[in-house]
This record gives sequence, structure tokens and C-alpha cells, in this order.
Amino acid sequence: MYRNGLYPLPLAKRLFESVLLLALSLPHLSASNAVTPGQLVVEPPTLICLGFEWSISGDENRNASVAVQYRKAGAGAWSEALPLLRIGGERVYRRDLSLEYSVPDMFSGSIFDLEPDTEYEARFEMRDSDGVAGEAVRTVKVRTRAEPKAADGGRVLHVYPPDWKGARQEPAFTGLKQAYFGSGGGDWSVVSERKVGPGDVILVHAGRYRADRLNYADRLGVPFDGTYVLTAKGTPDRPIVIRAAGDGEVIFDGDGCHRLFDVMAADYHIFEGLTVRDADIAFFAGFKDVGGSKGLTVRNCRIEDVGIAVTTQFAGSRDFYIADNVMIGRDERHRLVGWYDPGIYGASRLKSYYAVKVYGSGHVVCHNYIAYFHDGICVCTHGTPEKEQDFKAVSIDFYNNDIHLMTDDFIEADGGVHNIRVMRNRGVNAAQCGLSAQPVYGGPAYYIRNIVYHVPTGCALKFKVKPAGLALYHNTIVAESRNGEIFSNAHFRNNLILGTDGKDREIFRFPNATAYSSYDYNGYRPNPNAARNYFWKSPASGELRDYGLETAEFRAFASLAELTEASGQEVNGIEIDYGVFENLQPPDADKPHAVYNARDLDFRLKPGSKAVDAGLRLPNVNDGFTGQAPDLGALETGRPAPVYGPRR
Repeated sequence: MYRNGLYPLPLAKRLFESVLLLALSLPHLSASNAVTPGQLVVEPPTLICLGFEWSISGDENRNASVAVQYRKAGAGAWSEALPLLRIGGERVYRRDLSLEYSVPDMFSGSIFDLEPDTEYEARFEMRDSDGVAGEAVRTVKVRTRAEPKAADGGRVLHVYPPDWKGARQEPAFTGLKQAYFGSGGGDWSVVSERKVGPGDVILVHAGRYRADRLNYADRLGVPFDGTYVLTAKGTPDRPIVIRAAGDGEVIFDGDGCHRLFDVMAADYHIFEGLTVRDADIAFFAGFKDVGGSKGLTVRNCRIEDVGIAVTTQFAGSRDFYIADNVMIGRDERHRLVGWYDPGIYGASRLKSYYAVKVYGSGHVVCHNYIAYFHDGICVCTHGTPEKEQDFKAVSIDFYNNDIHLMTDDFIEADGGVHNIRVMRNRGVNAAQCGLSAQPVYGGPAYYIRNIVYHVPTGCALKFKVKPAGLALYHNTIVAESRNGEIFSNAHFRNNLILGTDGKDREIFRFPNATAYSSYDYNGYRPNPNAARNYFWKSPASGELRDYGLETAEFRAFASLAELTEASGQEVNGIEIDYGVFENLQPPDADKPHAVYNARDLDFRLKPGSKAVDAGLRLPNVNDGFTGQAPDLGALETGRPAPVYGPRR
């Protein structure tokens, strides 16, 4: 050591060059393989789920993990949840759209089926045999969201239709806009001198509210466009409630208008018990890059003869609750016709678009009955995720919905980023695809205990635009899945996937862009008339990812045993047939346009059949299994079936 503790410059330079040469000549060792924890992000909670993201650096060999436990705050014992999913480095791209996204390094995942409005503790432990350089254990407290409800002590305003003949309760108003804005009819409705406020409840009395849109002095205050543009602001604790009064059906008839309720600038509104009909869009709640509402609730409503029921495309929209509604579109009702079906005249014409589409965070879409739309429930296909945490499509729940007869897809997670949870939905009759991820930007997108029946195209799973981070657990899929576009970081466990004897049609394709995708404990019913039922491609040994496989040929296998021997996957997978069910027949492969009703289909497993006790335990997913091990598919023997659709 020399004066001031420094080496002379020439010697210091030689020492630096020697160290650099040594570093370049050695393989990556523990310094790059050890994991360094970064920021732990708690996503906006929903009513029954919590989502988390934990950024990292290092872990180049991808052998780190994060164990998760949870409990009610102050309780004694901890319960185990699924580990967080390791994500990072996967590519999501589509060249014709100039879309190119690389998933950042992190862990992400959810805790499911919690109690609403309850505080929980969640404990995360990061582990790595190469070392954890930093705080390895984190514990957070998070409260699940409460179901929205009216506040105590707000004003009650009574709304009556123009032709009301009976007595009126005061304060009484003719039409919604007069109560909402305190203004008169015609174009005086924009004066807004006495606007509704947080905590107010507007009780709408029985009758049909149908504006004469071409009458300049229309008493309902929506001349020409027929749109109720609502702009007041409620709060989470004091929402603005617009509710049927309970003295008969309340019908808001759009008379063919484009948007009936424009709530893009209205935060924390509850619409409850209404019938909404005859509009292109029933509830318009946000436009990409422009604006959108927060805290929208649409509950126990009947929305019929519409093109779209509820939509927001705005990344800042948050905390919607769309529950227990009946949503009826305008599409074909008596035959299954796809939007791209060249054999049927007019098949590509849009009559209805989708029932629900959301973007942003914290949304819940549950227990709805949806029929006769192009798509059922969707995350907005938004493009490259926003950089700001508050503007990402994260923590979105679609569960217990009953979906019937779509001209395209049942449910789309398209555009979702992290913790998209698609659980316990039932979809019967989809002309194009069943469950979609086109794409997902890292995930996880969870598909848990869903039922898919009759997708005659053979595209039960539309995993396109190179989605990344897919977790499929306990689904029952009665349709082939012949998706050939590569996807990344996918994990399948305890699913039943059954072929329907489509002519020379394989049951499943495994188009992996990542070697760390995994498949096991699944049950397949191969098509007996197909020469090869399983098609496989995956990166070569020693490679983590290979997107050149986009154009590579599949390897084809006649049996699951052959696939297992060649790939090392599905070691505990089995081949089954329809005898595993109590009484379920496949859809008729020779009648692709046929329509089936869910009430006629029994997806329960036969006790003692091959699919019973054949699954893998997945903590927080199948804790309540009844036998020696979980059953395969969506329904566990001896357990109550889920409630699909409205809870009434």
C-alpha cells in the first residue's frame, strides 16, 4: 500500500485488468445467481383476493423461490398459499403492431378466496441456494375490499317518470337528471346548480324512462343524443346510489342511442336493480388516454338488447364491482355462428360486441349471466403496459360467471399484466375460442376451476401474441386446444381436457417458448380418429428460452406416454374418457352450429373413476379436497358445486 492508501496508477491499472480478465474467464457463479430482493408491491385488493409483486435482481439460473403464508390479522396459525411465480426475461411481441415487451425480473402472485372487508397478514420468504443478498422475509398487512353499499345519513331523492299519476314522496323529481343535477328539462339540464353529492341515494320509481330524443324540450333532459352524462363524485365510503325504489320495474330505455349512461367522469356510483335496454353501450366508463371513472358498481341489474353492457379502457380506472347482473346481447340465439364463418352469410357482422371490458386495477366481475355477445368478459387489449404502477392492468377478478353462446370467446385476459384471476366460470358454446390470453404481459394470469364446453374450432385456449405467465389449475375443458402460437412460463396442473372426435384433430398442442414451462397431473381424452394427439415443441436442453420456435415444426406423439418419454413432462398425467363423469356426453362434432344448454350438462365426476384422487395438492386452491388427493377438473366430488351466475 502506498501513500494515501492508493496504488500507483500503472499498478492499479494492471490489477484492474487482471481482475476483469479473471471475471470474464469464469462462468457465472453465485454473485449473479444469488437473488437480491427489491421493492414489494401490494396491488389494489379486491373483495376476495390479494395480489403482490416483488422485484428482484440476480437469480440468473432462476432457482430462487418465494414461499407465501397468510392469516387473518392477529390470528395464530398461518395458512399456506401458492408460491409466487418467478417471472422475467420473457418476450411478448407482435411485429405487425410494433409490439415488443420484455417482462421485468420479479415474483408475482395471489392469495385467493379470502373474506371481504377483512385485514390479513401476508408473509413472504425468498429462498435461493445461491444466497439472498438482502431482506429475505417480508410481512405486510392488507385489508380486502368491502362490497360497496350506501352510506348512512345521505339525502334520499325520489325520481318519477313523466307519466307518473300517483302520489309522490318528497323531495320529488321528474327524471333522473333533474334529481342528479337539480336542473330542468331540455338543454337546461347542463346548468347543474344543485348537483347530487356524496352519500346521496336516488330512488327511481317504477316506470319506463324513455326520452323523446328529437324533442328539444324533452322532460328527461337528454335531447338529441339520449345520453345521461353523469359527472358528480362520490367517495368509497359515501358513494352516490341510483337504485330502483322497489315499487315495480324501472326501465331506462335508450331508444337506440349510442351511450345511455356516460359515467366516465363519475366516481363511486352504484347502479342497482335497474333494467337498461336498447343502447349500443349501457354504461360507458372510460376511454384510453382520456379519462375514466373509479369505483363503479353495477349490481342486480338487467341489461338487455345492448351492444356493450359495461366498458372502460382507461388505465386509471379502478375498483369496479359488476355483480349479479343479467346481460343479454343481440347476437344469434338459436345456432352457434362465429364472427369469421365464411359458410354463413352475414356471420362477420357485429350486432353486439362484448358484455364487460375493463382496464386498470382492482376490478371484480362476478356472478353475472351473459348471453349472445361477441365476447363475454374481457381485459382491454391495451398494448404495452403503462410504466406507472397505478396504471397497470393488475389485480382483476372474473369469477362465478355463467356465459352462454358467444360468437368469439368466453373470457379474455388479453392485455392483463399481473394477477388476473379467472375462477369458477362456466362457458357453454363459443364459436371461436374459450379462454384467451392474447397476450398477458408476465402474469400470472390464473385460470382456476373453469368449465369450457363446445368450442368447435378446436381453440379452447387462445394463447396468442406470445403471452407470458399462465397458470391453469383444475379446469374442465370439453374441446380440443390446438393453439399453435408459442407462449412462455406456462404451468398446467389438475386439468381435464377432453377431445370431441373432431375429424383428424389432435387433443392438445404444447408450443413452449420457455424450458421452465411445466405440465403434470392433467387428464386427457385423446381423439381415437387422430393419428397423433399430442404436439410438442420446447427449447433445447440447456436453453431457458427460444423464440425461434415460433416457426419451428412440432414433434407429434400418438400417446401421452410417448410425450412423457420424449419431454419429461406429464409424468403423473393420465388418459381418460367420458366415463369419468356421472353423465356427460361430448358435443356432436358433426354439428358445429348446435347450441347446448348448461342445465342439461352434468360435469360432476363419477365416484371412484380415474379422475378422482388423481391430482396434486395446490395450497389455497384445493385445500378442501375430500379424498386421498384432489380430483382432476373443476368439480371436486363430495363438495358443493359453485353458484354460476346471479345469487338470487
